[in-house]
Amino acid sequence: MRGVTTSRGSAAGDDADGEARIRPVDRADLLGVFRIEKAVFTQPWPYAAFEGLLDAPGFLVAEGEPGGDGRPDAGGNAIDEAIDAGDVVGYVVGDVTPNHGQDIGHIKDLAVRPDAQGRGLGRRLLRASLSELAAAGASVVKLEVRESNHRAQDLYDDEGFRPGRRIPRYYGDGEAAFVMRLDLGEWVRERNAGES
Repeated sequence: MRGVTTSRGSAAGDDADGEARIRPVDRADLLGVFRIEKAVFTQPWPYAAFEGLLDAPGFLVAEGEPGGDGRPDAGGNAIDEAIDAGDVVGYVVGDVTPNHGQDIGHIKDLAVRPDAQGRGLGRRLLRASLSELAAAGASVVKLEVRESNHRAQDLYDDEGFRPGRRIPRYYGDGEAAFVMRLDLGEWVRERNAGES
């Protein structure tokens, strides 16, 4: 499976973006998901890969709300293109696999539409998927991230993921990946403690 790469700006703060609602994916969302995949990644997944993961517990989309808030993106530029209600503006793919008596979560893909980046939506999607994976019984979550993607590594580190092994030539273009791992039980406890 392909590793996770967040798009530019997804490591923004935890403030709600005010323009998106996160919910489970449905079949009608797949074209929007695929369009974002092609816009964000140089080596996009095929459409059929998303179809095969429709039932994954951590496959979520961020759906646009009517209008925009006029806030600038991370670079200080005004957002020109309005986000329409119902538009898929981001997604995360996470699933759970049994492994020697322990359910392992895997964040496989995460992307935000370029005109919706820089507002913390990538972080919100990641957290929502982690919560779903915990509810599905995962005790640990892993992901793969490009060696050069320091912004994504920082996001994952902020959420408690720890770097593990390096896999040479993991990606089709020859770049290496780091495997990162999160103790999901500890993450849930920390999130719950922060909310009380």
